[in-house]
Amino acid sequence: MQQVIIHIKELLQVRPSPSEPISGKALKTIPKIEDAYLVLKDNTVVDFGTMLDFHSNTWPNAERIDASGRFVLPAFCDSHTHAVFAAYREHEFRDRIQGLSYQEIANKGGGILNSALKINDMSEEELLESSLERVGAMQQSGTGALEIKSGYGLDLKNELKILRVIQQIKSKVEIPIKSTFLAAHAIPSEYKNNKDAYVDAIVKEWIPEVIRENLADFADIFVESGYFDIKDLEKIHDAISHSAMKLKVHANQFNVLGAVPKACALKAISVDHLELMEKPDFEALSDSNTIATLLPACSFYLKLPYAPARQLCDWDIPIALASDFNPGSSPTYNLFFIWSLACIQMNLTPEEALNALTINAAFAMGIQDTHGSIFKGYKGKLILTTMAPSLAYFPYGFGINHVYQMLN
Repeated sequence: MQQVIIHIKELLQVRPSPSEPISGKALKTIPKIEDAYLVLKDNTVVDFGTMLDFHSNTWPNAERIDASGRFVLPAFCDSHTHAVFAAYREHEFRDRIQGLSYQEIANKGGGILNSALKINDMSEEELLESSLERVGAMQQSGTGALEIKSGYGLDLKNELKILRVIQQIKSKVEIPIKSTFLAAHAIPSEYKNNKDAYVDAIVKEWIPEVIRENLADFADIFVESGYFDIKDLEKIHDAISHSAMKLKVHANQFNVLGAVPKACALKAISVDHLELMEKPDFEALSDSNTIATLLPACSFYLKLPYAPARQLCDWDIPIALASDFNPGSSPTYNLFFIWSLACIQMNLTPEEALNALTINAAFAMGIQDTHGSIFKGYKGKLILTTMAPSLAYFPYGFGINHVYQMLN
């Protein structure tokens, strides 16, 4: 099958597949072609350029799509989600309105432990069906690559259930899915007074089983007061060090505990959240290859400080943006909304935020060779936008799904 998209207002993010993530002043630029064409053959980009160089008789049998007034860009890469879960937690929304904090809701039996109970009551087939529906909606909203974490199981049976569902999703959708093992997400009730025993179970029993079944691309840990610490982070790292799994870390959401320097020293692929940052965190990131992944929808929903994106850019640290889609602290998967929040609340330019949602997010997933920018041979999804006057209109028009059609 051949498709030719003609008269594209602007073809965005056209560059060779990058060898390193974009940072500093380079984030401010999006390479583009105005009044462009693009040719897809067998779901692969085979040609593009300006309409002045387009020869219609070269592709006589191709389907024509007139994109006049519309933009084309590579689909977003969502590098941090918890998209496989049993149910939303809208009842906690009322608690939050009435002033309860994230930690207070967790202490009264809500939060992650609540999600774990619901996962336990759901069959693998039911969980797959509901999760596939969500992933389909995410794709229609512009997501073309997706990371999904476990962490709502909190025992071996249910953690494996979630990971196996993610594997089935991988086989049923046409976008890359990366799987992350996050059993170190919360401490189960039965281990409430013996967290070390829970971590020992994860590293000595659970991780070997995940590796044996090849169920995860990454391992993750929530380093936070009342949850897990630097010692636990080191144990998780050591347990995966001889496997293909790479390290991700939830860090600096509510407290600064030294997780960022330690994660950088352990060569984590990304550190995520970073709502609170101190000078040693900036220094560690600037001397590493670790991506700083920012989650502004979580700050929006929980009324937390936003990660210091401008300072990270000033330190020449590559940043990515992700949805953190989950039922408790970020019940949205709309990456156009994330784009808006990054501009409005973090003072990123539209171009900086788009680079963080595409190229750098691809690096945070390890798929930079195939996704994140448009080049000949690109096989990822493409966003054909609704009509818009300029690139800045997309984050300016917040809360709107600007996808007219997903291509490829």
